[in-house]
Amino acid sequence: MKNILFIVGSLREGSFNHQMAKQAESILEGQATVSYLNYKEIPLMNQDLETPVLPAVQAARDAIMAADAIWIFSPVYNFAIPGTVKNLIDWLSRALDLSETRGPSALQDKIVTVSSVASAGHEPMFASYHALLPFVRMQVVGEFTGTTVNPEAWGTGQLVLSEEAIAGLQAQAQALLEA
Repeated sequence: MKNILFIVGSLREGSFNHQMAKQAESILEGQATVSYLNYKEIPLMNQDLETPVLPAVQAARDAIMAADAIWIFSPVYNFAIPGTVKNLIDWLSRALDLSETRGPSALQDKIVTVSSVASAGHEPMFASYHALLPFVRMQVVGEFTGTTVNPEAWGTGQLVLSEEAIAGLQAQAQALLEA
């Protein structure tokens, strides 16, 4: 059974992207082991903090390296990748051995896909992920799934995914399982 690590790009409790991740987790039930990366304690990227490796960074590296695949659930912040996710990727893309500038990182050759719930801006953000993830030597699989927030969710706090969005998540899950 594959180990799939979920990275939720919103740190807000009960975020719509976390709710989407829960839906994806239910799709993977019985087919993969799912865990969620807690990266709240990782500071802003700063090369002065790279050595010795911070415990929060090492824990994130260990979780990434133990995973067979990564699934990012990303809100759209100003039509771009959220700073929290970009910061995480910056830390994890650094060589495990800093004496090797382009040496392997925790992200090296990891299978990855991205899904998003937002009001707008999926395409520019997805374009940024499509540029960034291969650059940090990850292997992108599946079509990215983007959906808008159902209007009543702003009042209820409950995301409702369309059949089309669920079908997109099912296709992404299949792509991760087959990769």
